[in-house]
Amino acid sequence: MPRRRTIGPGFDGEGHPGRLLRRQILPALKLTISQAAQDLGITRQSLHRILAGRAAITPEMALRFERLCGVSSRFWLERQHAYELLRAEAAMENALSQIPQHPLPENIMAELDVK
Repeated sequence: MPRRRTIGPGFDGEGHPGRLLRRQILPALKLTISQAAQDLGITRQSLHRILAGRAAITPEMALRFERLCGVSSRFWLERQHAYELLRAEAAMENALSQIPQHPLPENIMAELDVK
């Protein structure tokens, strides 16, 4: 059974990070979608696709969000990655269960700093 991943406060690990932008960040900044898009140098439609969860937060967009609100680009990319990984795990559950496991020895795991 796949493990559930948790990211940290303010993110439930289930939703697209655009939801966080839409529900918490833009209201806290008192920015409309139009104003935020203008400030970010992107179209309103591009921002709306992210806020609706229909477009991913790219490294370039994460850098724009960092500049806009001071939340690190790493924060946005980690949440995007976690969202995509959860979706992939759900979509591949049956296929993954068919793959045999061959765990690495503990000393190799420690060398790789993998938990």
